[in-house]
Amino acid sequence: MKQLIYSAEDDVSLGELIKYALTEAGYEARLFTTAESMIEAMVERPPSLILLDVMLPGMDGIDALEFIRNRYKNVNVKIILLTAKNGEIDKIFGLNGGADDYITKPFSVLELIARVKAHLRRYATDVSGDALVFRGLKLFPGSRSVTVDGQPTELTYKEFELLKMLLENVGTVLDRAKLIKEIWGFEYFGESRTVDIHIKNLRAKLGGYANCIVNARGVGYVLKNLSEQ
Repeated sequence: MKQLIYSAEDDVSLGELIKYALTEAGYEARLFTTAESMIEAMVERPPSLILLDVMLPGMDGIDALEFIRNRYKNVNVKIILLTAKNGEIDKIFGLNGGADDYITKPFSVLELIARVKAHLRRYATDVSGDALVFRGLKLFPGSRSVTVDGQPTELTYKEFELLKMLLENVGTVLDRAKLIKEIWGFEYFGESRTVDIHIKNLRAKLGGYANCIVNARGVGYVLKNLSEQ
């Protein structure tokens, strides 16, 4: 079965171009002109990836992003924002809100397809991956769920991605630049303080394992056993 991609774009001409390019690249594509109609379709069949225009009529792309991340917490769907806005604050807001990437209009179709393919490779890995375990912490990529000593723990989208990277690299210091690139997208150029804030919030949800996320001063963070500190 072909991977399903939703595109929410109120510019019909651009939307048809995106749909054509995705279809030619081997994907199943569905085009929507409003966020509301796209969200309604997700009830029947969630896609693997969403191309979401920020400036939509009615519910805009940022509000739709927030709604999807809250409503479909256990659904692994990649979301790429498309927008004519190019201010850094807009990028930070969207990426902190749970977007996987951010493409500024105008863009080339080749670039768009390259980004889509890159994120769908990550999607395939997430869905098929086995549980990541560190002592009493368990992270399940497919269901996007986490348990702490057997108890379910609710994480935001970015907190989940941070914990996943730390679990995949136990004992290895991950510098802030790498975390920003991998989780917030390579177009993100915000303050590294964003990572620190998310780590603080993540620690607050990990109970007795909070201190296992160690700050490598001036570099980044590492997940390690307390006995190794």
